[in-house]
Amino acid sequence: MPNAVLSLPNNVISDMKKHYSHILKETIPPGAVFAAKSSAYSITAYKSGKVLFQGKEGEKESAKWADKSITSSPLKKESTAAKTKAILPPSISTMSIIGSDEVGTGDYFGPITVAACYVRKDQISLLQEYGVKDSKHLKDPAIIEIAKKLIQTIPYSLLTLPNEKYNERQAKGWTQGKIKAVLHNQAILHVIKKISPEKPEGILIDQFAEKDVYYRHLKSQPEIMRENVYFSTKAEGIHLAVAAASIIARYAFLHAMDNLSTDAGFTLPKGAGAKVDSMAAKLIKQKGLHELNHFAKLHFANTQKAQRL
Repeated sequence: MPNAVLSLPNNVISDMKKHYSHILKETIPPGAVFAAKSSAYSITAYKSGKVLFQGKEGEKESAKWADKSITSSPLKKESTAAKTKAILPPSISTMSIIGSDEVGTGDYFGPITVAACYVRKDQISLLQEYGVKDSKHLKDPAIIEIAKKLIQTIPYSLLTLPNEKYNERQAKGWTQGKIKAVLHNQAILHVIKKISPEKPEGILIDQFAEKDVYYRHLKSQPEIMRENVYFSTKAEGIHLAVAAASIIARYAFLHAMDNLSTDAGFTLPKGAGAKVDSMAAKLIKQKGLHELNHFAKLHFANTQKAQRL
């Protein structure tokens, strides 16, 4: 599906920034008003009024704002291959790598799960046989099946941040970017200790922040991994260690969502759309507003929408 660019008035761009407040990126390109990123699309709004929608559901997301657009036109997908080659070792896909990825950051219900995995070069073909690839391109039953094999095969660390702790850190001023950085760093350090004295040839993080921003988030941490650390967007397609991490993180997220649905008494939806608003409103009605702390990321705009419903 092609990406899209809309030309929107300033007041609509302001409304959009509020709408996507839960997935705003820490850093934005020069001339931008805001940038937001979910698992399915990314949005960059510029002072000129141009708004770029990219990703597999970029055009679908742009349709929500098309009626407010001055003009709209298709946008060719921007290639980042040259940039990726410039910052990563040419042979990284065949190296022994620790990869890390996270799941749940764009979902109102459920925790954030972060996984780091160590895949030796001689295990890459085995993971290919398992069917390992980016978890966003796998259906839930396949994720569960592959994850069960992975956790018996490779060294890994899995961290799950419950909503109560997530909301507590948010209340203390932690951005979602800082929360993710700390969890990635911890998971990577756990794997480093598990495989010691063996050392990976590199560490690849699925990039959610620029390198200097990532390390700024970690400045208060007692131990920080810096040696041979690489950052790249779409890293699941660069090395299977990141793809494996995304599968294990997704597997843990699905399990957590099942448990939360049991606690709620009904199935909690993923994402942060209108269905989520109505289910949050149902929770408030049945259990009280204070119980949302257990189920949801309270700073998302869904909380206010659910209260109004």
